[in-house]
Amino acid sequence: MSTLNAGIKLTWLGHATFLVESPSGKRLLIDPWVDGNPACPDRFKQGGIEALDLMLCTHGHFDHIGDAPPIAKATGCTVVGIFELINWLQKKGVAEEKCIPMNKGGTVEVQGIKVTMTHAVHSCGILDGDQIIYGGEAAGYVIEFENGYKVYHAGDTAVFGDMALIGELYRPDLCLLPIGDHFTMSPQEAAKAIRLLNAKAVVPMHFGTFPLLTGTPDALRQLTADMADLQIYALEPGQTLE
Repeated sequence: MSTLNAGIKLTWLGHATFLVESPSGKRLLIDPWVDGNPACPDRFKQGGIEALDLMLCTHGHFDHIGDAPPIAKATGCTVVGIFELINWLQKKGVAEEKCIPMNKGGTVEVQGIKVTMTHAVHSCGILDGDQIIYGGEAAGYVIEFENGYKVYHAGDTAVFGDMALIGELYRPDLCLLPIGDHFTMSPQEAAKAIRLLNAKAVVPMHFGTFPLLTGTPDALRQLTADMADLQIYALEPGQTLE
């Protein structure tokens, strides 16, 4: 598989937040930043995300976990994250039996969906009141759905050479890559990441939310124009790719 044709519905909620529906109807939320997310459409805010089966958190920065505790508690979904971040979420009231702590290189299966935690190059302090506490390391995920279709969410990251291993080991069908610059890869680094991953389909993310995040999908297209088989899906917040 090389295009999004496998019964997956992927909705970008702005920044790095995605709501995904699997072929069997399971609902997955990645990096739950909704109410405070200026790019997120209003219909998803203030309890707009109701039914949810699984939540993945790539790291502990506010723009990736800002709504993790309330959404997890309201929906009763299973939450997956790195060990230290899951420990923090439990202290915020997320039920222990709904939490799956893991670490890089590991794979867990939740309701027929396999989740593998991958490396990312980024910081990961959790802003808790007036303190920043240790939240483990930043990570990405390769998500294998019930029918074998694989999505790689890179999380916040710089480009790194071992992205080639992610491509070789897991062969993701769709890659969600940050392009905004300043805090993550710019289009230049993301273009290199695409080559390392041997990606065929990409959704850019983590751009345009704030003025500092200046990278654009058009710049990424220009830098990968020689890759004839590459599809870049530049979504608008709230738009669904299916």
